[in-house]
Amino acid sequence: MTNQINTLEIKDLHVNVAQSDPDAEPIQILKGVDLTIRSGETHAIMGPNGSGKSTLSYAVAGHPKYEIVSGTVTLNGEDLLEMDVDERARAGLFLAMQYPIEVPGVAMSNFLRTAVTAVRGEAPKLRHWVKEVREAMGALEIDASFGERSVNEGFSGGEKKRHEVLQLGLLKPKIAILDETDSGLDVDALRVVADGVNHYREQENGGVLLITHYTRILRHITPDFVHVFNDGRIVESGGADLADELEEHGYERFAKVETGA
Repeated sequence: MTNQINTLEIKDLHVNVAQSDPDAEPIQILKGVDLTIRSGETHAIMGPNGSGKSTLSYAVAGHPKYEIVSGTVTLNGEDLLEMDVDERARAGLFLAMQYPIEVPGVAMSNFLRTAVTAVRGEAPKLRHWVKEVREAMGALEIDASFGERSVNEGFSGGEKKRHEVLQLGLLKPKIAILDETDSGLDVDALRVVADGVNHYREQENGGVLLITHYTRILRHITPDFVHVFNDGRIVESGGADLADELEEHGYERFAKVETGA
């Protein structure tokens, strides 16, 4: 475990998203997000559909569809918004996507080794690398044959999510953003994925931002902080018990706060 304290700091972040019609005005999604995540902390963001949770993850990661209107995002004081997507990854930021893309013709084994080489700055020794990958795949109950299949091509939803967490374990980022990693998982896959996230946090002292609709994954990954997202901003923060309140009562009272009802 590393003893370095890493900090992702988001301040007053406003983000627009482009519409499919190039002549249409962009839509304002994030309306002033403030959030700080440090090593060893797990932050869960919960909120209704359309509240801006995924926009936050993609904007921080550098997706070109999202326009940063104002605000700052820094990792250990470095301005992430001035970096390209690959530079953000090398700086220590990781995004597990809600809908992992397929990359036909690129074997998982080649993809993983290329990504790890880029992040670590040198290619891992082949003998050690094979052992490292085999152990990581075994922990996530991924069959070794998947290493020779194209990235995510023909994978089930659960298999795609396991491979996202496999990348997390091998890349060892400073801060991991997990965008609805629990969606589409059955009970067994949810447990395996959660174990992988917990292992990363414990071994690497990683900071985790977990975006989810449901409390079921929070029974396996205990959050230090829970934030309620609504209408493009965080409207309330608390401990793990806040997730239980959301499970019981939903988001209605937070919507009333936003509308002034």
